[in-house]
Amino acid sequence: MAIRVLIERKIVPENAPALSGLLMKLRSKAILAKGYISGETLRSLVDPNEYLVISTWNSMDDWKRWEDDQERQEIQKQIDSLIRAPAVQRIFVYE
Repeated sequence: MAIRVLIERKIVPENAPALSGLLMKLRSKAILAKGYISGETLRSLVDPNEYLVISTWNSMDDWKRWEDDQERQEIQKQIDSLIRAPAVQRIFVYE
């Protein structure tokens, strides 16, 4: 059953260029991951320091495999150093 993962991040303003680069790097690797369907990155019009990454996966198992991937975790640590607070992650299933 396909799922959609939403990850919200609030960044320190001067970190926007670095975050964009890391998000592109993460997506380029996710595209190769088993079960990846699609992804997009959005920036809030109300608060330009707020980003939303949406990705779609074939299954929860595929997402967990990607989430636990060592290379993904290393990039995630770099992203975490650029944000104001821990990312908020929500997972939805298609009905």
